[in-house]
Amino acid sequence: MAKKGNRIQVILECTEHKNSGIPGMSRYITTKNRKNTPDRIELKKYNPTLKKVTVHKEIK
Repeated sequence: MAKKGNRIQVILECTEHKNSGIPGMSRYITTKNRKNTPDRIELKKYNPTLKKVTVHKEIK
């Protein structure tokens, strides 16, 4: 039986990597509480291709 609640799984995608033209993509999967944060989230995460910490935004 599935859990019921406000926590949902979201995908974070790097914004700098998308604009750089370098092949590949840096994505992370995390969870957020839909009730506390209804808007899209932005987190600073490590991008292994660019070898630095960049801003990752929620997609979908």
